[in-house]
Amino acid sequence: MSEETPGFEEKPEVPADAVQDDAEPKAADSSQEGEAAPAGDAQSAVQETALLAQLDQARTALSERTADLQRLQAEYQNYRRRVERDRITVKEIAVASLLSELLPTLDDIGRAREHGELVGGFKSVAESLETVAAKMGLQQFGKEGEPFDPTIHEALMHSYAPDVTETTCVAILQPGYRIGERTIRPARVAVAEPQPGAAPKSESAEGEAPSDKDADAPDEG
Repeated sequence: MSEETPGFEEKPEVPADAVQDDAEPKAADSSQEGEAAPAGDAQSAVQETALLAQLDQARTALSERTADLQRLQAEYQNYRRRVERDRITVKEIAVASLLSELLPTLDDIGRAREHGELVGGFKSVAESLETVAAKMGLQQFGKEGEPFDPTIHEALMHSYAPDVTETTCVAILQPGYRIGERTIRPARVAVAEPQPGAAPKSESAEGEAPSDKDADAPDEG
């Protein structure tokens, strides 16, 4: 009989092949973990690229919408200015049309004033009418002695005069009227031109000066 040590059991020997087989799966697991890490980084890079592309698209869309808004604002401002300009033009045309109808009455008032017939109640009414016309922008122009300007004067009479050096308005037959820069009726005038062949005053004065000196000088001899 063999003696057995109490409390201890003999462990069966494990073959070397079994130990190697157990080690192989661990090596395989470590290789899979190494391959999983690069795959995760590639996926993150793809997602980041996609997000950047979406951000660029959003920025491009925002720039396009901003340009559209700015263009609409510019068109609206141009529309407002055009409407305001047209409104002013229409108002000026309406006022000019109304005042043009009043010009014969204003001419009658002017003739009555020249003949001393603007008296009493008629004078008060006439002055009130002239005041209202002036408030609406009506301006009278045309004075005797001013140079003739075909853009604002209408010559009804023509003559020659030795005392003028250029075509001059010598009489105002009907005053002209304007509203701002718009002429609604030219001044109707009589004009005079320099006498044909007459020397200018400056030259005649220079020609007479030596004769005056010669007249005052004592005779020689």
